[in-house]
Amino acid sequence: MFDLVVMAGHAFQVYVRDDELRTALATIRSVLADGGRFAFETRNPLARAWEDWTPDRSVEAVDDDGRLVRMVREVEMPVTGDTVSFSHTFTGPGRTRPRISRSTLRFLGADALSSFLSDAGPVIEEQYGDWDRSPLTGASPEIITIARSA
Repeated sequence: MFDLVVMAGHAFQVYVRDDELRTALATIRSVLADGGRFAFETRNPLARAWEDWTPDRSVEAVDDDGRLVRMVREVEMPVTGDTVSFSHTFTGPGRTRPRISRSTLRFLGADALSSFLSDAGPVIEEQYGDWDRSPLTGASPEIITIARSA
């Protein structure tokens, strides 16, 4: 049994279906010691981060071989419900063709998170709007949650 389970890197958002999320939370609960904590972050849907995931905000970096790589992120429109599908396209000199990675993330609000957690057992102990422990508001970029097993 564990006193702490951490899910980082917005991994919580990859559970796009209710059954996937319920299974993940049940598994986490099953390995938490009594009074153990589950800590995770998810992007706040009220901040609508995906609206900034546009081709005009491409990023360039140099790979391990010293070659320039350009990454363009683009959201599949329209966005409906609580999931956002998008792609990353990687291009650059020396690449014979673009490499495309497609993803879908789920953006659950604080009320939905609370409902899923309470159904699974853990009780929300603390929630913050960012890593600086600022209060959770509509403009907060994150929902950082610490839940305790009952």
